[in-house]
Amino acid sequence: MTVCVIGAGLSGLATAHALAARGVDFVCLEKAPDVGGIWRQPQAGERGPGYLPLHLNTAKQLTGYTGFPMPDSFPLYPRHSDVAAYLRSYAEWADVLPRIEPRTEVESVRQDPDGAWTVVSRAASGASTSRRFGHVIVASGHNTRPAFPDPLPAGSHSYAGTILHSIDYRDGSDFDGQRVIVVGLGASAVDIAADVSRHASRTLLSVRRGLHIVPKQLFGLSLDEIANAPWWTRMSLSEQRHFVEQSLLVARGRLTDYGLPEPDHRIFSSAVTISDEILSRIRHGAVIPRPAIESMEGRRVLFTDGSSEEADAIVYCTGYRMAFPFLPDGWPTGPEGAVELYKRVVAPDHPGLHFVGLVRPVGAITRLVEAQARWVARIVDGDVDLPSAEVMHKEISAYVRGVADRYGAGEGSSIQVDVVPYLQELRDEQDGSYVA
Repeated sequence: MTVCVIGAGLSGLATAHALAARGVDFVCLEKAPDVGGIWRQPQAGERGPGYLPLHLNTAKQLTGYTGFPMPDSFPLYPRHSDVAAYLRSYAEWADVLPRIEPRTEVESVRQDPDGAWTVVSRAASGASTSRRFGHVIVASGHNTRPAFPDPLPAGSHSYAGTILHSIDYRDGSDFDGQRVIVVGLGASAVDIAADVSRHASRTLLSVRRGLHIVPKQLFGLSLDEIANAPWWTRMSLSEQRHFVEQSLLVARGRLTDYGLPEPDHRIFSSAVTISDEILSRIRHGAVIPRPAIESMEGRRVLFTDGSSEEADAIVYCTGYRMAFPFLPDGWPTGPEGAVELYKRVVAPDHPGLHFVGLVRPVGAITRLVEAQARWVARIVDGDVDLPSAEVMHKEISAYVRGVADRYGAGEGSSIQVDVVPYLQELRDEQDGSYVA
């Protein structure tokens, strides 16, 4: 039977190439008009996590696909339009465009009693199509459902200004001359705060909890290069933490020097925020840190330290929740909210269902996605045998316990991986050397 790939972004294209290379018959369903995922959204003006100032946080050498590097003309950290053009060129180079059905949204994925999969999709015309597949590979990303604080601060529903989530943010020029509060300290929050500060009359950054802010380069090396270096991978986690924490003290000092809270956790115990710009904007007075929002009244916003500010707009950069609306409720998360996939790819209780790109590394994701895609292609081609469901569940349980000890329990932490060890795990799987 044919394989169904859902999504034609970075992960979906890698999967399509891996399947095509093995001669596996497949179709790739993409709800957008073209390939490229979040990287094409800003220029297309579509709703999504992409925004006009978006750039890569990972170096182009390690973010490009194997065998098809990003052009020499690209800067080290290309902007979204460069990446979108590169992904389109890759799809042409890999000759997978004829297998991609754009403007086709997947409505439901269900497993039939005989083990095959029925996928119902809707075309731009509104017409629905039902097709059966032997395997389904979900490569649609996980930044899909915007997450707001729950509950929102008192008075939010009567706030006289504009409240929006970063999923609807496009460009700082939309806030020209306004007083803006950006909420959060993750990647989108620091990007958006820096961008807004070039246009707004006043920009505040409201931070509830401290996070480790890391520049894109240390000692002239991109973080990707460091994470891939043999001298780094030979270090223990304790040694890695000490090295980076001391390097950060040299590179930027303490975060309290900038008016930001120090993290309440060691580095690599939570996602880090990569930014070369936000601390500079704070030091120049363009972005002003504030603690969490306590309440709102009219356009006045009160913070937990007792200070208050008049604000015309509040941009919540408070992340996303995973959502796969075409799958049955709860898939692929378990009862405790953690993603439960064998080697972060295979659904053990649903043979034929696989996920590519549902990982969060410190560094570039592309090599991981390519390794996942090659492994899945071998699985669907019958070249690799999976262990029993019991063995897969044991691996999942051990992984979830380990990642919870390091990052805490939860949906987002359950997809954290370390680049080099995870790549080795996937190589072992391709060799068939899993442990029973």
